[in-house]
Amino acid sequence: MARNTTRGTALAERLEDGSSFWAKFMGLMGRSSLPRGDGLWLPNENGIHMLFMRFAIDVVFVSAPAGGRTGLRRVLSLRRSLPPWRGVVWRVDGANGVLELPPGTIDESSTAIGDEIAIEQPNR
Repeated sequence: MARNTTRGTALAERLEDGSSFWAKFMGLMGRSSLPRGDGLWLPNENGIHMLFMRFAIDVVFVSAPAGGRTGLRRVLSLRRSLPPWRGVVWRVDGANGVLELPPGTIDESSTAIGDEIAIEQPNR
């Protein structure tokens, strides 16, 4: 689960773990969509691309956890409805994790830069 603790809103009820090499390589490529309430968590990452993607996504770039592994992460940058098949690589200096979410999630959750995000036990 990924929750915006600043706003008291959910970003993803079901969060997929993208920590392995293969998961980071594949990301959401090859899928036809990302259902509402789902998300992909890419820990220790500061950039993404949209090559071979078939749908748009919202992206939240976050800091390293405050106070160690269980601490909250601060939102550093937001990208709304990134279009598929763009070769651009989006990188954010200082980011230490990326949430890939269905389009509209950022606005629906009222997430803003500086908000604190809790990432809880992604599904492997």
